[in-house]
Amino acid sequence: MDNATDDHPRRSRPRVGHIQFLNCLPLYWGLARTGTLLDLELTKDTPEKLSEQLVRGDLDIGPITLVEFLRNADGLVALPDIAVGCDGPVMSCVIVSQKPLEELDGARVALGSTSRTSVRLAQLLLAERYGVTPDYYTCPPDLGLMMQEAEAAVLIGDAALRASLHEAPRLGLQVHDLGVMWKEWTGLPFVFAVWAVRKDYLAKEPMVVRKVHEAFLASRDLSLEEVAKVAEQAARWEAFDAPLLEQYFTTLDFRFGVDQLRGVREFARRTGPTTGFAADVAVELLD
Repeated sequence: MDNATDDHPRRSRPRVGHIQFLNCLPLYWGLARTGTLLDLELTKDTPEKLSEQLVRGDLDIGPITLVEFLRNADGLVALPDIAVGCDGPVMSCVIVSQKPLEELDGARVALGSTSRTSVRLAQLLLAERYGVTPDYYTCPPDLGLMMQEAEAAVLIGDAALRASLHEAPRLGLQVHDLGVMWKEWTGLPFVFAVWAVRKDYLAKEPMVVRKVHEAFLASRDLSLEEVAKVAEQAARWEAFDAPLLEQYFTTLDFRFGVDQLRGVREFARRTGPTTGFAADVAVELLD
């Protein structure tokens, strides 16, 4: 992005969001490896906080949870072929339960307070696929504390990985993968978050947006090519070993193509009336 000169005043770097969970570490790793990181004013936070910042205008480009994207689609344009999703297992979006899901009618279910999309997906699956209406409440994503008051919990991100792989087996709890449940129910992939740009920023800086989009695609491709190296480096600092992290990074689906768009539209159709967006909401993609 351009250097300042006497004739051209210094331009601000694009304000870009980055999900601070392990699921997006490959994208961050790739941005650092390609050198593009220096061209971005990067903000790291949870999916929920980043979504709020993008909608509010505190970010120009960034990941936004699917529910919030669909609610605010009039002011946003999605970047094609980059998302966080799955086509089957996701590993890090789960329902952890003390009993079979079909027995949760009226039961207390704790909702981890970090992603509206995973929460809405869990509620949809429990209501429509299992025919139960639990008593939901929101709390911090700590499985031990959740299980003191609830019979099941919805967790995402790193907390879900820890719960699935370490805590739930030790406590004898059932783990249900939301990606698997959606795939079995609909036959479609699921998209948890898309990358989007504010329409006002796109109108002002179209070339910058295209460069950021290209940078994310290059980062994604490089990270997946060198995924063993990404996993090995991440394992030095995380509570998971390199083989597990490599499995996780390659289980996730960072694409956003025709099949993923079908999954988005199916989710919108099934949840729109109860989630505050039109069931036939238009998903505008960057050309």
